[in-house]
Order: sequence, then structure tokens, then C-alpha cells
Amino acid sequence: MPIELLRAADAERAQRRAAGGLRARGLRAGDRVAVIAGDAPSAYVAVALGALRTGVVPVLLNPALLPAEQEALLEDAQPALVLREPDLPALLDGREAELAPAPLARPMLYTSGTTGRPKGVWSGMLDEADAAALLEEERALWGFHDGDVHLVASALYHSAPLRFAAGTLLAGGDVVFLGGFDPARMKDAIARHEPTTTFVAPAHLQRLFASGDLPPLSSFRLVAHAGAPCPDPLKHEALRRFPEGSVWEFYGSTEGQFTACPAADWLAHPGTVGRARANRTLAIDDHGTIWCTVPRWARFSYWRAPEKTAHAWRGDAFSVFDLGSLDDDGFLYLDGRRDDLIISGGVNVYPLEVERALLAHADVRDAAVFPLDDERWGQMVCAAVVGDASDAELQAWLAARLAPYKRPKRFFRVGAIPHTPTGKVRRGRLAEDLGLTVSRGTGVATRSF
Repeated sequence: MPIELLRAADAERAQRRAAGGLRARGLRAGDRVAVIAGDAPSAYVAVALGALRTGVVPVLLNPALLPAEQEALLEDAQPALVLREPDLPALLDGREAELAPAPLARPMLYTSGTTGRPKGVWSGMLDEADAAALLEEERALWGFHDGDVHLVASALYHSAPLRFAAGTLLAGGDVVFLGGFDPARMKDAIARHEPTTTFVAPAHLQRLFASGDLPPLSSFRLVAHAGAPCPDPLKHEALRRFPEGSVWEFYGSTEGQFTACPAADWLAHPGTVGRARANRTLAIDDHGTIWCTVPRWARFSYWRAPEKTAHAWRGDAFSVFDLGSLDDDGFLYLDGRRDDLIISGGVNVYPLEVERALLAHADVRDAAVFPLDDERWGQMVCAAVVGDASDAELQAWLAARLAPYKRPKRFFRVGAIPHTPTGKVRRGRLAEDLGLTVSRGTGVATRSF
């Protein structure tokens, strides 16, 4: 897919046409429109922002999901309209509609947390004052302005890539789309368009630096990274290669944003993910769980899941049940991600979902899915399997049931899955419990006993 440049003025017109197209199809404020597309970024952004600026909530689904997986989410979301990639051009041919200055909602995205079962994150509708406050909060933190050129390196159906692209366009800046991360395309885009900002996962930085022969990086004023822990050597390399002060880290989730960390703070407090963002406070409970108090415009609920919503909130504070600690100056350190979550290339994989698919095979008696460190992707999805099914049989079985990014890249045959005395699998320590080690030079996992 070619690199694509979207000018702010063109984006504004496209958003008006998208809003008009949605209105012509009968959608009104509070309705939901599902968008399932991967290769039309300019139209995708226009539809998402055109919807949001008229109060229609886009439900953004990963096009890599298998049809059955998509249908399950559509059944839950109950959108008034489903748009797939071929539908987008026709929507943009409509009559222009008026738009609010700021998005009147947040997109609805699905996240599974530690349960492995998708939950829709729903912000509800924002009044104009709260919508303006949300937009200004992002603009004040990241400094979006009309001279920016933002480079989108990741898929727009994830929360952060769309948030940064939207913030830039709404401030009058331009956006460059890679059309999927590729080191060569990223280097070409940097050389041709001299972007001022980008959002990347640590895996993107690793692949970019490993590709060699980088173009000048002096145009960047902001390189924001998140989505997975960033190893210290990689962080230091990023700080060395990009302009001074440009590398920022932040900690957040689909549900909400917790911290931001400029380069100077990280150098003064190595390993931190920063302090609470504006209008927020952080707290750690007796179990080490991170809680974040947020303003009105940052509240959410889990769609059609009141019990899960109640579990996530304590008054004005919510948690996604990551673990961490705060130092005396308010800097947050992550002690661990959610126990079951694997983050591979910045994408979340939930072991319970993969295990259910494995255990449905007649020749699998037990299975546990866990991560191994991987130099390219940060974490690699692996599975320990008790049973007689071959790797080829398991890959074919999973190919019919799970999207490619969820499928284990390695299988390990074991006589039994180790459990705690209470019957739980310690996925975060499963590689250690199984005696697995990884050679960082080769990425090859071996048994150490």
C-alpha cells in the first residue's frame, strides 16, 4: 500500500461529506456505526471523525478478525450501520453536513482485559463543554498545531493511532499514513514528508533502528511511544537518535489515559512511565493495583456489562488492574501488566481465548498460552500443550478459529502444565516454570532441563 498524505483542509471536507452520508442513511446522535476496514486510511479517519463530530459513535473493529469473531462483536454492539472498506467511498460522495468543533464522543473499541472475552468501551455522549475540554487536554499535552505533520505508523482501529491523527487534523495539521508498519516505508515517509510527530510501539522503534541507513530525524518534535514496555537499551537508543526532548512515553489503555513522561523525567527517574496527566490523580491500593481518578470527560462504562463497569470503578477512579508503585515524587513504575495479557508488537493477545480454541481440539488434553521475550515483537505468543496433536494440526485448527496475530508462534510439548496450589496457571512465570530459556541472539527457545 502506498504512503498517503492527508491535508487538514481535505480532511475537513471529507469529514463533512462523511457526516452527510451517515445522516442520509438515517443515523443520528447516539447511534453507532461499525467500521471494518484496513487499507483506506484517509477515508477511515474521515468517517470516524465525521461521525464523532455529529454525535454518531464509530465502533472500530479489527479487519483481521475472522468473520465469526466480527459477527460476535457486531451482535454485541448492535450498530445501526456496518461499513466495510468498499462502502467508504460512496459515503464520502454525500452532501456536506455541519460539524461540531470537537468530537462529541470517543470511538467505541473492544478490549478483553484479563477475561479473554471482549468488552466494548463506551464513553457515552459528551456535551459541548466536556467535548471541548477533552480536545484541549490532548492539545495542551502534545502541543498539536497547524504546522504539524503527523506520521501514522499503526492501524487506526487501535485507540492511540487514531487519537494522535485526529488531534493533529483538528488542530489544522497534516497526516501521513504508512499503510501498515514497514521500516523501509517509514524511512521513505520521513525523508519525503519530514514529519514533526509520530506515535509508535517499542517494536516499531526496534525494527526501524535495526534496518540501518536512517534518514535525518531532525524534523521530529514528538516521538510518543506506548503499548508495551520499552527495554532500557532501546529507550536510550531512541533518546540518542531523535532530537533532544522529543521522545515521550505514556501509559494508558483503551479505557483511559494515566500518565505522560517526557525524556527528561525518564532520564531523572529511569524506568518510570511518568506522572499523572492533567486533571488526574494516581493511587496504588493494598494489592499493588493502579487506580486513576479522572474528570467527567474521561469516564467510560463497559457496553452492556454493568457488573464489569462496577468492578472497574471506585467513585471517580478506575483501574484496568495493572500493578505498579509510586515514588515520593508521584512517578509511576509498572510492576507488571495484567496477569494474562500478552503484548506482541503493541497488539493485545488474551491467553484464555487462545486456550479455549486449543482445548476444543480432541487431541489436546491441556494447554497454557504464555509469552516469550522476542527481539522483534517484544513478546511472542507461545503455547505449552499436553496431548498428541502435531504443530501442523494445531495451526490448521486455529487458522479456522482465530485471527493470525492470536495464534501461537511456537508450541512446546509438556507432560503436564504446572499449577499453583490453588489451581491457577502463572502465565507470567510459565516459561520459567517449564524451564524455558531464550537465546536473544537467535530468538530460539530451548528447555533448560
